[in-house]
Amino acid sequence: MTSQNGTKLNRLLREWPNGTVAVQSWLTERSVSRQLAEAYRKTGWLERFARGVYVRAGEQVEWTGAVYALQHQLGLTVHPAAKTALQLHGLGHYLVVGTGGPATLFGVPGEKLPSWFREHDWGVRVRYTATNLLPASFASGLTTRDMGTFSLTVSAPERAALELLRLVPHRESYEEARLIFEGLTTLRPTLVQRLLEACRSVKVKRLFLHLAETSGLPWFSKLDLHRVDLGRGKRVIVKGGQFDTKYQITVPKSADRPPETVAGA
Repeated sequence: MTSQNGTKLNRLLREWPNGTVAVQSWLTERSVSRQLAEAYRKTGWLERFARGVYVRAGEQVEWTGAVYALQHQLGLTVHPAAKTALQLHGLGHYLVVGTGGPATLFGVPGEKLPSWFREHDWGVRVRYTATNLLPASFASGLTTRDMGTFSLTVSAPERAALELLRLVPHRESYEEARLIFEGLTTLRPTLVQRLLEACRSVKVKRLFLHLAETSGLPWFSKLDLHRVDLGRGKRVIVKGGQFDTKYQITVPKSADRPPETVAGA
């Protein structure tokens, strides 16, 4: 290896966090061509993870290290969301993390996961949702989470709560969402307000307010519901359930739901 290539390698390893993958476009920006990357592989510095994707020799990369590459190397908006983001923030502590439970990722419509990410066995089921729940350029409710040797952009608890409800009832159950909401006592009302005003799903907004109010969460009273567009007409989470007359939404029956809030359908 020439001294010039050795210098490139040293610089590359300094800028490349442990536990993450490196895609070829990112390597090329650092003057590491395909041929040079292959030379580093043959000399034992890198291992091929997939076509045009590398890892440091001897490293095992988890899905979080791959999401780092999606965000910081490919510039995608894909981020840990919903229940997964709540887990990363230490909420939903009764849920099992890292033992086969799904890792939930959100992105914007038209944004696809690369084949090397989709086809790899991460040891967990990765569920990706491309959604216009919030405007693509809307960054409120996204925060940085330290993962040890690198950081990820993840949904803050307030945004994750909205994302969770985007998945009810088809991918997440109403009852689990209700249990999770009961523990969300420290959400920031100013951020919740911004998110509700920007949210494009009437169903999600109504369900969010329904759960917040019936759970007796302390920040609920600080919201200005007059500024939240709740649309018109009724919405149904489950047929044959209980009808919340205030939010015009039918939810599963629950014996502990306050009768003054929910009337019979």
